[in-house]
Amino acid sequence: MAEPRPSLAQHLLWRLEALAFDIFVGLIRLLPIDVVSDFGGWLVKTIGPLTGTQRVVERNIALVFPDMAPDEKARLIADQWESLGRFFFEHPILDRIIREPSRVEVVNAGRLAEIAQGAGPVVFISGHFSNMEVMSAVIVNSGAKCQITYRAANNPYIEQRFRKSRFRYGVRDFAPKGEEGARDILKGLARGESVALMNDQKYNGGVAAPFFGHLAHTAPGPSKFALRFGAPLQPMSVQRIRKARFRVVVHEPIHLAETGDRAADLEAAVRQVNAFMEARVLERPHEWWWVHKRWPNEVYKKRADKQAGEPISAHPGENRGRG
Repeated sequence: MAEPRPSLAQHLLWRLEALAFDIFVGLIRLLPIDVVSDFGGWLVKTIGPLTGTQRVVERNIALVFPDMAPDEKARLIADQWESLGRFFFEHPILDRIIREPSRVEVVNAGRLAEIAQGAGPVVFISGHFSNMEVMSAVIVNSGAKCQITYRAANNPYIEQRFRKSRFRYGVRDFAPKGEEGARDILKGLARGESVALMNDQKYNGGVAAPFFGHLAHTAPGPSKFALRFGAPLQPMSVQRIRKARFRVVVHEPIHLAETGDRAADLEAAVRQVNAFMEARVLERPHEWWWVHKRWPNEVYKKRADKQAGEPISAHPGENRGRG
């Protein structure tokens, strides 16, 4: 059944939002890069704690770092808001950041060169760390033929602007999330092209695998693609060195085992993905996006019950070990 067409009022609202977005982008593109980054960090660090998302951040940190001291937790919360704000404001000027070679260093760039020269396809995986769009730019500018997955904006006019912005820093092949995007990914992998996906958010109906000792539903898509095409998972991460300066790390590839038991192989692959994400969060916790509700409701409830002093029972299959 076709979706209902948006009303005239909805289109008007979208156009007004797009106009505001154009004014915002026009203004910040007049400013020096680090000034934009600093202002975004300050603004969201100031406003973020006043929003309802602050509670999500606090609950997530309590799950991952249950014994963290209150003052250390407060610093982590403030720092992650600042990191998020920097990303939001840097996104419209990312082409300017990429054009300055001194702002982005790549660790293990040789691996990207290998992929660009035919050692593919691979399934790039990463998470919402720092300014993850820098990774997309590094991948495509390495010469690797790669489809970049993303979540399309609800406002189609702003979506057009996002695509134009990404085009400026080299991203040409988009694979929006959903059935159509999945078909494009499969066709691309069959042609020998790579694909890049984020794999650290909650995915209802996904594989339940340990993440910081709590079962988390994780999207199986990247692992499924890798197993289907015999391609390695190629983890990447990005670190903020200072202000709008970054280090992109190309980690060692993950070669998935194929035992003939596809369900078991898929679960093992997802566990490896979660283990990689855990390591990156522990490495630089202030740069992960704590604003996402990563675990099922029952995990948060159990944590709240424990804090309230109520007896709790162990979650079936839960353990503190890394997957």
